[in-house]
This record gives sequence, C-alpha cells and structure tokens, in this order.
Amino acid sequence: MPLVTPESKKTVDTTVFIPTFNGEKYLDRLLHAVESQDFAGNFEILIIDSGSSDATLDIIGTHSAVRLVEIPGSEFGHGKTRNLAAKLARGTNIAYLSHDAIPTDVNWLTNITAPLDPQGLNCVGVVGKHIARAHCSPLLKYEIEGVFRACGPDGEITVIDGALSKTHELTSGELFYSDVNSATRREFLLTTIPYRDVNFSEDMAFARDLLEAEYRKAYSATAVVEHSNDVTFAEYGKRIFDETLGMRKVGEGRQSLSWFQAKVRTVRDVLVSSGRIIRDEDYSVWAKAHWLFVNPAYAWTKWVNIRRALNVSLDDYSRIAKYSLEAARA
Repeated sequence: MPLVTPESKKTVDTTVFIPTFNGEKYLDRLLHAVESQDFAGNFEILIIDSGSSDATLDIIGTHSAVRLVEIPGSEFGHGKTRNLAAKLARGTNIAYLSHDAIPTDVNWLTNITAPLDPQGLNCVGVVGKHIARAHCSPLLKYEIEGVFRACGPDGEITVIDGALSKTHELTSGELFYSDVNSATRREFLLTTIPYRDVNFSEDMAFARDLLEAEYRKAYSATAVVEHSNDVTFAEYGKRIFDETLGMRKVGEGRQSLSWFQAKVRTVRDVLVSSGRIIRDEDYSVWAKAHWLFVNPAYAWTKWVNIRRALNVSLDDYSRIAKYSLEAARA
C-alpha cells in the first residue's frame, strides 16, 4: 500500500482529492477504501474542507495519512476548488471523489488513472462508473443505471476522441462526465484547460471543453464507486432542479419543456419504473409495495423541477434560490 503521508518527500504518482463539507456519514468508509487501494505507484490523499460543522474534521483526524486544507465555505466553488486542488496536489495525476463516493474494490485507483497514460490510451479525462446504494429510490437507481449503460459496456474502457468527433455529434452518454468519480492530469488542469468557475456541472463543462480542444476522454467501467445522493423527497426535486439548471448553463441536455411534455414523461416514468420495481430482485415484497406507492410522486416532482429549471430566467436569482437545494443548504 504505497500511501504517501503529508510529511513524506517521496515522488507522488497520483493525488486522490476529496472535497468535504459535512460528510460524516460515509467519510470513514471512503477513506478506508482509498487507503486500501492496490496501486503500483505512490499516492496521497488530499482533502479540502469548506467549513464542516459535523464530525467530518474529527474523522479526518483519525486518518493520519490525509493532507487536510481548510477554507471558508464562502470560498468554495465546484470548479474553483478543484482547480485549487490541482495547485496543491503533488501527484502527476489527480483522481477526484466526492465525500460520499466509496470505491467498491482495491483496483479503483489503478482503473480510474490507467487511461491517462500518455504511452497508452493518452486520455486527459476519465470518468468511472457509479452504482446506487441499496436504499436508493428506484427512480434514481434506474436513472443511474441508464446513464452508465449509455456511457459504454460493463468491464471495458470506452474512449471518445475529440479530434475524430464533434461534440454536437456525440450522444449524451459519450459526453457524460462526473467528478463524483473521475481523474485527469494535474499539468493539464494547470496549463491547458482548467475547470470553469461555475455553480454546477463543472464536470460536464470540463468534458466538453477538452473534447472541443480535440483531446481524448475515457469511460472506465471497471473504476466503480458506490454513490447515489441521499436526499429526502423534498430535497429530491430541488436536486433535480440544480442538476438541470447546471446542464442548461453549460449547453447540455434539454433546453425547453412544456407542461404537456412534463405530464407525458411523468406517466411514462411511472409505467416503466413500476414494471422494473415489480421485477427487481433487490427489493423485498414490502419494499416493492412501498416504492410502488410513492414512486409516482417522485416521478412527478422530477419532471416538475426539470420544467422549472428549463423555463426559469437565468437572471431570476430569487426564483432560482426558491427551488435550489444548493441555495437551501447554503
């Protein structure tokens, strides 16, 4: 386990960066999973915490190999903080995890960074696979499965070459990128294409920017993390609003939606997901009954908030704040 401590002067091949804010629920499991990686090179763990008030800092304190940097919450930005991590990192490559994304095996770090090898696939960005947690709502679980099914086959690496394909010709799966589980080259961020300083979807914007500059990105289906957003029903709609608005701001996804279209898509989601719930062996009989009862409400709030995000004026800050989970948590 070639994990480099903060005091070490050794050469570091990869920095694993985790931004934290009130991440106590999964952080200890996550750090143990990263510390246990079977990696041929040396790596360090870097955390930037932006004002946690729960047990996050106490948990970090029990992991002596972690290099911790603290910043005020007002200085956090999804793109800005990841650029800061690149400046602070000692690794040639940087692997990004969110504070609730847990690698599922000891080969995660090897698999997420392998496509970055200049003598190999020569990619500058890699996104790994997510699998939903066991308690995740079916609608979100099936969305996660659909997203990564569109990215490429299981067990393989799928490469998208910006020199061969224009971004407007690519599918949503080919364009997809998520910093919940990703990797890039430190020098590329510092000297070529940094993250945009945007409130949301900095990862999707980064992928588009590198492809339009004719670089290569990869989807590594073998670099797997357990991750799905733990949100209440009320928060679920606000999260959908934030994600859709972020995609809209960087020119991805839908750009308009009528009430009629929202209703049609709600009915479609209810019918399709209900059939899947009935057949899903991951749920007990009682869990199936529960989810069949509440699933229509999840589908409706999903499409209501997608429509809100697509129709709100981008300079209507008070209305955006009303529907945004990011604003509510701030």
